[in-house]
Amino acid sequence: MTAMQKERILIVDDSEMNRSILADILYGEFEITEAENGIQALSILQEESGKFSLVLLDIVMPEMDGFGVLAEMNRLNLIDNLPVIMVSAETASSQIERAYELGATDFIMRPFDASIVHRRVVNTILLYAKQKKLISIIEDQIDEKERVNSLMVDILSHIVEFRNGESGLHIQHVRVLTNFLLTKVCEKTDRYPLSETDISIISIASALHDIGKIGIDDHILNKPGPLTDEEYKIMKTHSTIGARILDSLTMYKDNPLVRRAYEICRWHHERYDGKGYPDGLSGDKIPIGAQIVALADVYDALTSERVYKKAFSHEKAVEMILEGKCGAFNPLLLKCLAENGEAIRNILAKPTEKVLRRELRGFTDALAHTKAGEVASDRTLRLLDYERMKYNFFAAMTEEIQFEYSVATDTMTISPLGAKKLGVEEVVVSPENSEKLKEIIGGDWFKTLIATLEKSTPEKPEIRYEKQLHCNGEYRWHNIIVRAIWTDEIPPKVDGFIGKAVDVHDAHITITELKENATHDPLTDLLNRAEARAQIERRLLNYPNHKYALACFDIDFFKQANDTYGHLFGDKVLKSISQRMTRSIRASDICARMGGDEFLIFFEYDTDINPIIARIFKSLCCSVDKFDVTISMGVAEMNVVGESYEELFHRADLALYHSKQSGRNQYHLYDDSMKDVLPESNLTAIDAPVGDENKED
Repeated sequence: MTAMQKERILIVDDSEMNRSILADILYGEFEITEAENGIQALSILQEESGKFSLVLLDIVMPEMDGFGVLAEMNRLNLIDNLPVIMVSAETASSQIERAYELGATDFIMRPFDASIVHRRVVNTILLYAKQKKLISIIEDQIDEKERVNSLMVDILSHIVEFRNGESGLHIQHVRVLTNFLLTKVCEKTDRYPLSETDISIISIASALHDIGKIGIDDHILNKPGPLTDEEYKIMKTHSTIGARILDSLTMYKDNPLVRRAYEICRWHHERYDGKGYPDGLSGDKIPIGAQIVALADVYDALTSERVYKKAFSHEKAVEMILEGKCGAFNPLLLKCLAENGEAIRNILAKPTEKVLRRELRGFTDALAHTKAGEVASDRTLRLLDYERMKYNFFAAMTEEIQFEYSVATDTMTISPLGAKKLGVEEVVVSPENSEKLKEIIGGDWFKTLIATLEKSTPEKPEIRYEKQLHCNGEYRWHNIIVRAIWTDEIPPKVDGFIGKAVDVHDAHITITELKENATHDPLTDLLNRAEARAQIERRLLNYPNHKYALACFDIDFFKQANDTYGHLFGDKVLKSISQRMTRSIRASDICARMGGDEFLIFFEYDTDINPIIARIFKSLCCSVDKFDVTISMGVAEMNVVGESYEELFHRADLALYHSKQSGRNQYHLYDDSMKDVLPESNLTAIDAPVGDENKED
């Protein structure tokens, strides 16, 4: 970077010392601008948009913190082209994760290391410069493809125009007018949910509206005088001929362009009153694309010179259309036509390259997503939609008000039925400031709830209380059950909550609770034996080439603890072990209570399994009310691809038995020397039913 081409960096930090240190590190190579808080930083970015190459952003600041700045940069569409490196002494993973989720590019910890700061700043700026260059190259390639796409469509449509003896501008006029009217309609109403891509595709497809005329005889097509009844009957077949041509494209029938073109070809001569052809459709049974192309086609036919007529003025053409002399049209479309006379004259006087390129860009983007990404995207969307429907179904069946809140996004999501009962939106941003929720629940409800949850612990994350809610015009008592979601920070912090409110008059065991009881152990809330097996088998089936291990363990001398201190104490030990298990594993791992004091952990690993097992084993040995809890554990690694759950469990069980024979309070990895360690009678007991009592087997 030369002195003539210095990149500009914005340093945002409330500490003048921190700003000074960063400026000193980068002095001479970059042009530095400083801001002492988030609001000032956003003001600078908006006033000097596009002039910065990088932002160094602190998290903790007065007036607006770093997360607020990132959120505003997202809202103002600044984050895509302007990299942000977060600078903070915060080391919590949740803080770092939240910054990345909001669009931060990198994270630098204080105290600063000058060489690291310099290298990351340079690397980030170079990376974005290369990215911009790559985007420019791709855009040039897309533009070239767009020109080819446009040329091919125009050639095909002009073949028809040439035979028809019409002006070569007719196709272009119809396309531009279709795009314009579609945009205006979408601005007026949400009745037709069209994206920019939909509008682009319909506009391009409009060029093929009269492709069926290729099958009409020249003497009818170019006849200067009125058509006879027989000739008019033949002329009307061009709509079905065009649709038939497109329908015969078997390989491309599901392509968005072909689908839209088919609708337009077949139905652009239908009338809003149902008196059109070929199918006599009426109202919005006619696709909106066909409706607008019909209006654009009629308007251009009136304002253009043809073999059988002179051109009408814009005013005369609009007058004739509004008076119903050229067919019946959607009143909303007529309103758009009448209100935008000057704009229509301008765009048809010289259709701009910008308009046509915008149409084609949307079309090209649509095509780009129908190849490699189509299968994965569709599958993901189907699964997400399935989960959404399942969640909504259970929420509706329970007749509860279900809700969840995320600290990271400051957003509360309420189940559809719950939102309807409360009379609020399903998604509430900044619920603490929602006047509607204050009216329903009470002014300080959110602060009170958060304060109560912060008094809970990861071991006891749930709170229950009763409260009156103002629902459907009346106050009714509800049982409120809220469960805190904790971060992995040290110490842990509340990262959000989930909960439900049940009208006391409708209290009953819910489908959600029944489902939970069917898959989870009621005492420890871990997966039960059957659900653990099902999940492990699915994992082995879906991802057979991964490296897995299964650990089985039980609590040493657990029967002695029960006999000495009672079964309530035994339950306490089991709960303590289960909580330690969940804190010792990753979210992707599987842990379960197999019955009694027997537990299971299934996990994936990369290279050396020993430190993983050592860490888990150490975390599970503890003291509960001065009672020293130790365990015996056996571990089996998956031998071959396709190994079954039964084989893996059996070898882990053999290793567990070997640990107990060797004196307990230890773990062993299975090897072939252990294959005969169990008595013969125990070899078939893998899936024998086990009661829920906590006694040692």
